Amino acid sequence: MLVDSGRRSVVRFAWTFILGLLLGGLLTKLVTLTLPEGTASREFLLTSVTASIGPLSVDLIAVAFELGPISLALNFLTLVGIAIVALIVRSWI
Repeated sequence: MLVDSGRRSVVRFAWTFILGLLLGGLLTKLVTLTLPEGTASREFLLTSVTASIGPLSVDLIAVAFELGPISLALNFLTLVGIAIVALIVRSWI
């Protein structure tokens, strides 16, 4: 079998990461709505690190556009979401 497993693993990793970010965002929103403010558990779960890139300007004479800023916020629940999706993908595929 001549299957490019390297490309397939990159695509699988990308989908796992994207779906994990979405699940982590959902978990973060649920914790925001359910846990009372000022508790230590809420502060631990919702403390995040944010990385951003941008804005990126592209001018092609005929078309000009600007992207950004693009930011990625990671917290504990986002990492939990990525881990859950990774375990599910690993067991199904």
